[in-house]
Amino acid sequence: MLFSKSINKYYIKFFYLFLMGVVALIVVDLAQLEVPVIIGQLVDELDAFRKGTLSEPEMMDALQSIILTLAGIAALIVSGRFIWRFGIMGASRRVTFELREDMFNHALKLSNRFYSERKVGGLMAHFTNDIRAIRRAVGPGMIMMVDATFLGALVFMRMFMLDARLTLILIIPFILVTTTGLTIGNKMRKRFRESQQAFEDLSDVTQESLSGITVIKAFVKENLEIKHFLKRNEIARIKNVRFARMAMLMRVIVRTIVSLVFVLIIAFGAELVTSTQGSADPFTIGDLVAFLSYFGMLVWPMMAISEIINVRSRGRASLERIERILNEPVDIYDDNPVEVEKLDGNITFNHLNFQYPDGSDYVLKDITFEINQGEMVGILGRTGSGKTSIVDLLLRLYNLGENELKLDGYDIMNLPIRQVRESIGYVPQDGFLFSDTIKNNIALGIDKESESYGRIEDMAKLSDVHDNIVEFKEGYDTVIGERGVTLSGGQKQRLSIARALAKEPPILILDDSVSAVDTSTEEKILKNLRTIREGKTTILIAHRISTIKNADKIIVIDEGEVLDIGTHEALYERCKFYADLVERQRLEDEEEAA
Repeated sequence: MLFSKSINKYYIKFFYLFLMGVVALIVVDLAQLEVPVIIGQLVDELDAFRKGTLSEPEMMDALQSIILTLAGIAALIVSGRFIWRFGIMGASRRVTFELREDMFNHALKLSNRFYSERKVGGLMAHFTNDIRAIRRAVGPGMIMMVDATFLGALVFMRMFMLDARLTLILIIPFILVTTTGLTIGNKMRKRFRESQQAFEDLSDVTQESLSGITVIKAFVKENLEIKHFLKRNEIARIKNVRFARMAMLMRVIVRTIVSLVFVLIIAFGAELVTSTQGSADPFTIGDLVAFLSYFGMLVWPMMAISEIINVRSRGRASLERIERILNEPVDIYDDNPVEVEKLDGNITFNHLNFQYPDGSDYVLKDITFEINQGEMVGILGRTGSGKTSIVDLLLRLYNLGENELKLDGYDIMNLPIRQVRESIGYVPQDGFLFSDTIKNNIALGIDKESESYGRIEDMAKLSDVHDNIVEFKEGYDTVIGERGVTLSGGQKQRLSIARALAKEPPILILDDSVSAVDTSTEEKILKNLRTIREGKTTILIAHRISTIKNADKIIVIDEGEVLDIGTHEALYERCKFYADLVERQRLEDEEEAA
């Protein structure tokens, strides 16, 4: 059983289930305590019948009474075991369900900084192996703990009542088992933590290799990846074997001690039966059978001590790993936000300076410009100039200084994060798609009850992907692979555009989102955007001049600074950087045409 601020609340929430299970478990233990006594009585009755001191009718009456009593106890034990399994094991499942849900909810709140430092495969290990270890510590761990304490104490008392001398023999194994457990327990926790880390590393390698399978095949690196995987797999095997050896050592020590004590009880017990015959208070064969039966019941609590140490060591190590996620601070959060009915799409950058939390240099320096509602604005710059950083800030993925970025005159830091993001339609560079139907991917940002849900095909037509969709066998119900692997790069981008358009946001951001389509398709999409986005703000981030040539204004950025702002014609005349880009791309287009 585990105790921690991260898990104690679940014990309180499901206290009624744990209580029901513990009570049922105690009732079963009490019922089991009567079985050795009854068996001992049966042996003594049979011995008396053999000696002739008990008549056959008396023997049959006694036998019938014993059988009925055992049947009643058996029924009680069966019912009790069902109840404690339902209570304790059911509660452990609920605890891990809610813990996993809390982990996922917290993970969704964590900033990009966290995910830049952690790999997906490793995080998945926390949601699978670590949760499983905690469930075993909470469920079976509690059962073993109750049995080891309650049943062990009661059995010890019953044995003491039968014969104190034989019972004293048991003090030695209990001391040995406890000492061994305390000594080995810490080492087991350390080794299990190492084995879980090895599994996390193995998950990282597996996830990364499978996600990049196309690249691996293209570069014919299958054998290299196999060697890399085998190396990590071997490390995981070694770590798990080291832990298994420690756990097995604990079991062997306990079993050896139990076996030795069993032999001692038989030897001393036989001597007591012989030496006390004819005395006022003899130790009968039935007493010895009952004592051995009690010792047999005591074996489980003694074995449970090693199992408790085992599962608790695993659970403690896994809980520590999970708590590192749960204790990870949420960097981006609402702090007494201003309630605004809606956002129209006016954007103001006011001498904004920004550097990433893990960076040392500013990626944006003194950024100042305005975008008015209804404008189509292009942002142009070379790779690494800071274009995507501007998008990250508009999506409120990072914190900013006071009044450095405003939406409709409100400091973005004072607006509800949810409202800011709901007011923005975003098409990322990679056009990330989920392994779901095309229809559900397009409808990601809208409710099924909304009018927009019925316009999914219209949005697909506006992004010039409808004709491709209807060519699929299942049409809009086609399930695309992970990250849309079954689609071409251009189809992914156009589906992402349709998804953003279906949201009908006041602000639409396309981050280099038509780079994978041909020029004619690009022109068609941009023309449709200008028509349907009238009165709404549209931001086109690109490195290709043709994408932003007809924008209302173009913002030229280089090395994190705004070089100039104006129309295509004005910038071509006065901005040397922009003119050079235009000429360079014109020459590239001519070479391709030739």
